[in-house]
Amino acid sequence: MAEILDGKAIAEKIKQDLAIRATEFERKTGRKIGLAVIRVGADPASAVYVRNKIKACERCNIRSLSYELDESVNADALIALIHKLNKEPDVDGILVQLPLPKHIDERVVLSEITPDKDADGFHAVNAGKLFLGEKGGTVACTPRGIIELIKSTGVPISGKHAVVVGRSNIVGKPVAMLLLQNDATVTVCHSRTQNLKDITLSADILVAAVGKSNFITADMVKRGAIVIDVGMNRTENGLCGDVDFYSVKDVAGYITPVPGGVGPMTVAMLLCNTVDGAMHE
Repeated sequence: MAEILDGKAIAEKIKQDLAIRATEFERKTGRKIGLAVIRVGADPASAVYVRNKIKACERCNIRSLSYELDESVNADALIALIHKLNKEPDVDGILVQLPLPKHIDERVVLSEITPDKDADGFHAVNAGKLFLGEKGGTVACTPRGIIELIKSTGVPISGKHAVVVGRSNIVGKPVAMLLLQNDATVTVCHSRTQNLKDITLSADILVAAVGKSNFITADMVKRGAIVIDVGMNRTENGLCGDVDFYSVKDVAGYITPVPGGVGPMTVAMLLCNTVDGAMHE
């Protein structure tokens, strides 16, 4: 029976430390660390995510600035707001809640955030620093949270075979680079991978980020493996991950639940990136 990796509890400890750091920053500088969150449109899921992030800011003594723009806003107006926030000295991090409406190119918008204020870690400069192994870049929140979850097990990453199922720019690719930096041997699988089961069965660490409900089943998992489920799939039976939790938990050594696993860690890492950005000014 797998040990459940409680992302909520681990994130809570991280936020307690961030609150101390943020309070010390305010004492030294006379101002709070600031995170600007921009939401475009009225997507219900995005609204929930933004509310959670604002609440988390309050818990950590971080000032949140919320900007809610109409669905019909054009890219130029959105970019103008980003340019304004780039220049604000009391804004340490900027987050544009995704997805954006179809008429706005996300890549263009995200590239307009100055890399030093890129709280999500999506800017090409920060992605490039991660790829090159350079210090000082902002790491994407979910991959950073995944590494913290793996480290919380106490099992060394070095020397392990890590398999990442999914090759997105937001999760798959950056988490693969982070695992490499921690001296794992990494295999990245995707929709064209042949003999997927043979590969996942060899994984000491398995990260599922494919976006398909219950895709990873017990017969695909090595006994004792660390299984990180990044999926957030809405089904008729409610929210579920990319891993068939109830069968895999009997095989894995450690497993994250959905919800309550990777999600809370992603929010905690967003705040970590914001605090780190303020400290490095």
